[in-house]
Amino acid sequence: MNFKRKLKNWKKLFSTCSHPPVILIRGMIGVVFLIAGLQKFIFPGEMGPGRFEEMGYAYPAFTAYAVGFFEAGGGVLILLGLATRLAAVPIAVIMSVAIITTKIPRLEAGIWDFLHGSRLDFAMLMGALFLIWSGADRLSLDARLGKRKRAGFS
Repeated sequence: MNFKRKLKNWKKLFSTCSHPPVILIRGMIGVVFLIAGLQKFIFPGEMGPGRFEEMGYAYPAFTAYAVGFFEAGGGVLILLGLATRLAAVPIAVIMSVAIITTKIPRLEAGIWDFLHGSRLDFAMLMGALFLIWSGADRLSLDARLGKRKRAGFS
């Protein structure tokens, strides 16, 4: 792969959707994950290693702080609109794992308990997937670093 091609692929990472309302999705996902990530450090017993230990993780401290790092870091990057697509990938993975490990077991209590308990996780997963697909918006740092796409998805 030659240098020009590598540069072109790198710029694709920063390409954006030109719809300004995408900033609302970035704001929602960014704030939620920044707060969720910070809480794992601020409240270690309730939200961090203590919670992960209750859920049965083998290395609860490492797992909780790694998740917290990716949530808070990803949240900041998404709020800034910097490497938005890349930052949304670990967020989508985290939400998928959260649904599998903490929400699917709720099916034992019934479908409505599962649906009620998983609605925020599902919304955050869909928001992250949206950002992976569309990138940020024209008000983002990505728009300054990469080539803007026309309105719409591609």
